[in-house]
Amino acid sequence: MELSITNDILVGADIIESPNQNARPDNTDIELLVIHNISLPPGEFGSLAIRQFFCNELDCNAHPFYGEIAGLQVSAHLLIDRQGAITQFVPFSNRAWHAGESEFCGRGNCNDYSIGIEMEGTDFEPFTESQYLSLTAATKLLLAAYPAMSADKIVGHSDIAPGRKTDPGPHFDWGRYRQSLAS
Repeated sequence: MELSITNDILVGADIIESPNQNARPDNTDIELLVIHNISLPPGEFGSLAIRQFFCNELDCNAHPFYGEIAGLQVSAHLLIDRQGAITQFVPFSNRAWHAGESEFCGRGNCNDYSIGIEMEGTDFEPFTESQYLSLTAATKLLLAAYPAMSADKIVGHSDIAPGRKTDPGPHFDWGRYRQSLAS
């Protein structure tokens, strides 16, 4: 998969624009990358439910869990599915609604200055080789395109919302990921 970033869009990704986005505050640099995990229904992979959720099109009667998330407006910049396919929901220049109440190095409102990447997965099982390859490729492009972002500003959702969030979870291989960025 050949990827590049042009006009805040990841060329080579599927593009499905989410309504759950808005402008970043004026004069805000993109500095932080937040890694998440998501599966809908929980623990199940390969459905269209994540895309539907990020676009406010999820049928909340289709699964008992969906009633618990009815009315939530959530998005991420990117979703990487189990096969490594990437979908972009929000241009990188805009604020996606992925971090919620959050703080990094004493600075709140992480959505203002971060990019959110959702990995299709759970806290309870490893991510796939294809996902790591796609995540590494996308991350290298983001680091090159947004100079205020750096490898030491890549965190998990659990790092910026401790006690509230656990993702990307204990099966996310941070060592492998960080080593892949260095090569």
